[in-house]
Amino acid sequence: MFDFRLKVFHTVARRLNFTKAAEELLISQPAVTKHIKELESQFNLALFDRRGNKVILSRAGEVLLKHTENIQEIYRQIEFDLNQFNEAFKGVLHVGSSTSITQYILPPLLARFHAMHQDVKVELFSGNSEQIEMALLNKSIELGVVEGKSKRREIHYSPFLKDEIVLVCGSKNPMSTKEEIRPENLKNIPLLLREPGSGTLEVIADALKQKGIRLGDLKIEMQLGSTEAIKSYLQHSDCMAFVSLHAIFKELKSGVLKIIEIKKLPIHRQFYFITPQGPEGGLSLLLMNFLRRNHNF
Repeated sequence: MFDFRLKVFHTVARRLNFTKAAEELLISQPAVTKHIKELESQFNLALFDRRGNKVILSRAGEVLLKHTENIQEIYRQIEFDLNQFNEAFKGVLHVGSSTSITQYILPPLLARFHAMHQDVKVELFSGNSEQIEMALLNKSIELGVVEGKSKRREIHYSPFLKDEIVLVCGSKNPMSTKEEIRPENLKNIPLLLREPGSGTLEVIADALKQKGIRLGDLKIEMQLGSTEAIKSYLQHSDCMAFVSLHAIFKELKSGVLKIIEIKKLPIHRQFYFITPQGPEGGLSLLLMNFLRRNHNF
């Protein structure tokens, strides 16, 4: 339903690359150029500036991109509202989720969602919580699922799923014989942490702060960009790490990893859906309601 020339413009504006836009749209690069030139001729304005090998939006292009995003959202809402009269849901929903949520929680749920709504195409982008929030603000996605709640006023946060962050070590680690440690013991243990911008790291920092412990007080051996990397590292070192309980069910069952309790320091958090401020609706609300009903954790 969305005007195809505007769709071509929107894709090029996001990618800032005619070749990649053509690949995404499944058309030829000359066809992409033709559509852009038609729009530029219609408005008698250049929509892109070409600087050497780089393509950037002109001021006119920035204005058109803003309106195009608004028009695209209106079309999505029209399509969703009218399809409900036939109890049909169609369209593309761009979703972003934190790395751990993408890896351990969403895939089986999205498979069930697709089985029920086969005409809804979900395109999933993964990154840390900060990256997902920026993607929402940049309108690259319509819905995000993140670890923890930041303070961005432009974003609406609604609860999805409760989680617990636990301290774990490999089964060969000498510390694996312990059942519990005190919070102050953490200062003397080599630790693995997630990268800056990670929602998990932010929650850990807040919990430790309540016990008078700063991240700078810890013996941080390394910061890694994924929970899978941390789990693998733990099996070949005497480090310990804070990870989501959802991420280690298999390793706990097989005995590869062990949880070490921290006395009087439970670390609980909430996973949140994030949407732009304003009324929730359309395919985003459809997916949120499905995930809330079916997560079964």
